[in-house]
Amino acid sequence: MLLINGSPRKEGNTYLALMEAAKELEKNGIATELLQIGTQAMHGCTACNHCKKTNRCVFDDDLCNRAIDLMAECDAIIVGSPTYYGQPNGTLLSLMQRMCYAAPQVMQNKPAAAVAVCRRGGASAVYQTLLMPFQMLNMPIVTSQYWNIVYGRDEGEAALDAEGLQTMRTMADNMAWMLKKIHNGDPNYPERETERKVTNFIK
Repeated sequence: MLLINGSPRKEGNTYLALMEAAKELEKNGIATELLQIGTQAMHGCTACNHCKKTNRCVFDDDLCNRAIDLMAECDAIIVGSPTYYGQPNGTLLSLMQRMCYAAPQVMQNKPAAAVAVCRRGGASAVYQTLLMPFQMLNMPIVTSQYWNIVYGRDEGEAALDAEGLQTMRTMADNMAWMLKKIHNGDPNYPERETERKVTNFIK
């Protein structure tokens, strides 16, 4: 299971929320690996289409290709971000866009979840935005007893959000349940049309 911490604060509230999920996943026998974005620079996608030939991003000096490699080895993903003006961390969003564009074959069919952390408001918009790339790749979305939102501003403050932490644990239990169903049940995913239809309305 790949966890990506989109916060520049290595052990801030986003990390705390993800670790709450990780502990619950490990109780369920699911190993986790954390990729920390931190303050590293991240390229934006330039639509050069190099990745369509190689399944690798043309920019090899940031975390994108490393994240693709990790995702190829993992069965599921959880991404977490703080809230900045009602939006996710731009570095995380750029990484997700490039991962999904460059290597959809290592993403599709794998369960995915998102976690938003905020001081007060805007988290629901962050949560929705983080899920949108997954929804385009046939990735089952893992939910919880509430939206996957944890509250806290100062480092460690999220530990006081009892409901938020319970939501993380429930999400992790749901993720573990889904993974076990996939791997212990029918391994055949739905058959889909081989040709992807693309319609451009602006001519």
